[in-house]
Amino acid sequence: MIPIGLSTASVWPLRAGAGFELAADLGYDGVEVMIWVDPVSQDIAAVRKWSRRTGMPVLSVHSPSLLITQRVWSPDPVVRLRRSVDAAVELGARTVVVHPPFRWQRRYGDAFADLLFELEAASGVDIAVENMFKVRPPGGKRDARVSAFRPSIDPTDVGYSHYTLDLSHAAAARMDPLALADRMGPALSHVHLADGTGIPKDEHLIPGHGVQPCADLLERLAPGGFDGQVVLEVNTRRAPSAAHRVKALAEALLFARFHLGQ
Repeated sequence: MIPIGLSTASVWPLRAGAGFELAADLGYDGVEVMIWVDPVSQDIAAVRKWSRRTGMPVLSVHSPSLLITQRVWSPDPVVRLRRSVDAAVELGARTVVVHPPFRWQRRYGDAFADLLFELEAASGVDIAVENMFKVRPPGGKRDARVSAFRPSIDPTDVGYSHYTLDLSHAAAARMDPLALADRMGPALSHVHLADGTGIPKDEHLIPGHGVQPCADLLERLAPGGFDGQVVLEVNTRRAPSAAHRVKALAEALLFARFHLGQ
């Protein structure tokens, strides 16, 4: 069966350990560790302890690619990506999720494709480049949107060995995720399952609470020979209580299992 994981980002502002505990309690197949400002997520020994304590394998590692994580581990994006791959190897994770280079990261961007090829060949880890969305520039008009990524928000414009399809990002970009999945083809190896309403904002709603064809995508994966992972990367930071968070994550897992035919 296609493994269904829970991203530790889904329990923010709780720390990564809470993600492992909830994933185990609710019956997820494993965890994706988002490396970011949470100090637990940056400590690979601590992550390993949580994995062993809960019995939850680390399915994937999300490299610190966000604007708020540009100095996590190192200000050099090459070092951050290398450390992410090393962490995946150490934790037994199959996949590293990474964003395309920012437009101002010229040296990193110029060498990005070659770097991915080198790291994948040396480690055996899939480095899956994620689709992104445009943002409003500082001081720009309300409806103005620009890409902060090179060469674009669509990684298939370059062509990589592995891709992550993020449905919330596709909603914010008003991009058809089914068409995007077709362009990714057999290189689609990782899915960030979430929903969105189509506003230009990364919402990460519980699947089924927006307008994205989440069910349609899941129902196409298994018959299409998909052998990657599906990870719930949803937003529960405004959950009014712990019980509401648990209910939302349980609903998300049930949605995924149902539409994957599990």
